[in-house]
Amino acid sequence: MAFPGFFDVVPTIIVRGRLAEFLGAADGGLIEYGYADAVKLAGHSCPTVAGSYLLACRMLRALYADQLPQRGEIGVEFGDPLEAGVSGAMAAVFGLLTGAAAGGGFKGLAGRFSRRELLRFGVDLPAAIRCTRQDNGQTVCASRQLDQVAADSRLGPLLQGLLAGNSDPGQQALFTTLWQDRVRRILVEHFADPRLVSFA
Repeated sequence: MAFPGFFDVVPTIIVRGRLAEFLGAADGGLIEYGYADAVKLAGHSCPTVAGSYLLACRMLRALYADQLPQRGEIGVEFGDPLEAGVSGAMAAVFGLLTGAAAGGGFKGLAGRFSRRELLRFGVDLPAAIRCTRQDNGQTVCASRQLDQVAADSRLGPLLQGLLAGNSDPGQQALFTTLWQDRVRRILVEHFADPRLVSFA
């Protein structure tokens, strides 16, 4: 499987999963996630997936400072309902990195390691998403601001044409180049840009 080269330079995040450690799935429970993992989960690379990955990484780093995020021990709440806009796509990426799950998540072992009900929607929040540490109740609320990285003006017309049946290979190639270039700019040029994440 060949991904665009810039995937390799997007910052990764290391989390610790006590369940992974308990079951021997990873030494010390340490798991490193990169943008390619989010793409594999979603099945595609787009600004929503990129923005969700960036936002989750930034929120987890804010929540844990110089400590490792504890996967499976983080509550994630969305202001929007699950069926609204891109909430479901964003929640999938947040679930990947945090381990948070809704009612169908892992129920745990003898009262330990449960991930159920750690993912909730339609919550009254001061920002789009809130992450909460289950060990001490500390929270971080934030929203993404992807409009700070503008799309190429040619993308809209190209997308409309392709969706309408335009099968010109040159137009398709230009579209994919411009599409992934915006993703690259979000994740490589602006990963640490304070304008892209608004903390409440």
